[in-house]
Amino acid sequence: MDEFSPRARRRSALLTWQHIASLPPSLPVVYCGGFNTQKESTTGRFLLGRSREHGVVGDMRDAWPSARVRKNVSLIRTYHGFKGDKQGTLEFLKLIFRALCLCWDRQTQDLHIDWILFRGRSLIPVSCEVVNDNIDGYYPSSHFPIFAEFMLPRTLKYEYRVKQEVGRVYSYTLRSVFNLAIHSLVAKSNVE
Repeated sequence: MDEFSPRARRRSALLTWQHIASLPPSLPVVYCGGFNTQKESTTGRFLLGRSREHGVVGDMRDAWPSARVRKNVSLIRTYHGFKGDKQGTLEFLKLIFRALCLCWDRQTQDLHIDWILFRGRSLIPVSCEVVNDNIDGYYPSSHFPIFAEFMLPRTLKYEYRVKQEVGRVYSYTLRSVFNLAIHSLVAKSNVE
């Protein structure tokens, strides 16, 4: 999402949510990326169902606190400006202050600006990790990526019908989140 404009981020979140809300409720959805804002921002609260935007409320869940296992929890920020784990004095003091705050739960709370959100009862986040890999101190991005592993019940079968041509209906039985997302995107682009 936009790096500088909170208004642009809110509008992006609303547009994305309108698309997600148009999908069948039983369809598992994973929405991830660089949101460039914290989850307690207006954008985050909207997507997580804690505030309204133009009369609409999102219902996504955050994979990070929902995961059974979290790795690299000490990296509470995902933006690092190519510095990696090295923080300036001011950043270090901010982290100490937040860590000492009685309301801060280091296991589940974070200042991530890169998120993995999901919707669907059948998706269960098993693990999440802030990936801090580098080669000789060089990082591929100014953000640490977030990795999540989801469990999808074997019994889940989802039949998604899309009218692609006049008189022809294609039916898909999807067994994985990735196939589900790919078919959803392909179906959407073929319909338009």
